[in-house]
Amino acid sequence: MSARTALHTDRYELTMLDAALRDGTADRRCVFEVFARRLSGGRRFGVVAGTGRLLSLLRDFRFGDEELRFLRDERVVGASTLDYLADYRFTGTISGYREGELYFPGSPILEIEGTFAEAVLLETLALSVLNHDSAVATAAARMSIAAGDRPLAEMGSRRAGEQSALAAARAAYIAGFGATSNLAAGLRWGIPTMGTAAHSWTLLHDTEEEAFRSQVAALGPGTTLLVDTYDIPTGVETAVRVAGPDLGGVRIDSGDLPTVAAQVRELLDDLGATKTRITVTSDLDEFAIAALAASPVDAYGVGTSVVTGSGTPTAGMVYKLVARQDSDGGWVSVAKRSADKASAGGRKAAFRTLDDGAATSELIVVSDGFEKIADAASHPSARGLHVPLVVGGEIDEAAEGPAGVATARAHHLRVREELPVRGLALSRSEPAIPTVFAEAG
Repeated sequence: MSARTALHTDRYELTMLDAALRDGTADRRCVFEVFARRLSGGRRFGVVAGTGRLLSLLRDFRFGDEELRFLRDERVVGASTLDYLADYRFTGTISGYREGELYFPGSPILEIEGTFAEAVLLETLALSVLNHDSAVATAAARMSIAAGDRPLAEMGSRRAGEQSALAAARAAYIAGFGATSNLAAGLRWGIPTMGTAAHSWTLLHDTEEEAFRSQVAALGPGTTLLVDTYDIPTGVETAVRVAGPDLGGVRIDSGDLPTVAAQVRELLDDLGATKTRITVTSDLDEFAIAALAASPVDAYGVGTSVVTGSGTPTAGMVYKLVARQDSDGGWVSVAKRSADKASAGGRKAAFRTLDDGAATSELIVVSDGFEKIADAASHPSARGLHVPLVVGGEIDEAAEGPAGVATARAHHLRVREELPVRGLALSRSEPAIPTVFAEAG
């Protein structure tokens, strides 16, 4: 199977291209925008994630012989369009929010400028990456806020598609998780990995004690032993007897976690294992984590909920044309006016207004002309949100790979501190800050 990504595309993007090449509009310069009309699931903020992945996929957005043969055989486009696609390269410009940045309704998260032919083809690729990764990152950020200083590990690969699992591990790490169980994500993105044993390890042995002794022999007494395969109190007693009071940790994967955690902590202390840490797993989400805030829990492992966006598996972003050249070469703003799906036309500059370091609004400055107003000096109490990602077809490599992930994580943790207190709440409500549109001038 080809590593090229050009067919990660809906058919209508190719049929529009084919028609535009026929009627002469394909070369018109256009500006497309990625934004979300609302925050899915009543969340109070969103987290941008997937930007670095998208840039890497854009580098491989090419039509080779295999792709062109498929398009020809399926009669998707005509011969002249096939010739155009054979030489396709995105040579335009993309700017947008930094990966890890917070976003709100109407935030111009990504701006893609190029010919219609170049830019229209990127819709599905951009949305499939950003909608998935941002949904995971938003859920992960909420879990990270609920966990406070307690570490979180992502362990949901078995609840996602194999490629989605890697993307989810990456997004969760950017948004505050400290480790993943997925080794491929560790290799590709430089994310710390974790994991010891499952229930099958205990069931493999004739007794729980034999399983624990073998694990300690292999990994040392600092390992974490899974104590709920049979009876939790017995499992804890056996774990401490085998590993001694310096046992690194125990993991609990079932039961009424607040009650069980308190009982396990008391038992560990009675056995002299006062420094042994308690990790809980068992279908956690942000609400379950918040409910454990007063419990003697040291760390959390989250699976299904984080990789599926905790009930909100997509960020609901859209890709819309907001400005284009007319037949005379002049620039005009364009916008969809459908009920409940209206968009705001024109180029936009985005700022986060701040008061003593706390975010107060998402300021979107709209320009009817071609030149984008992006002068931070004209908004001294605000932080500019757009950065260049692709310039003249050249990708900012700093946003890619492990270094890009580390930068995005650091940026997210920093800007999350700007949220007002109401933005930290988990309940459904209005966005933490309002989005304000203003005309350039």
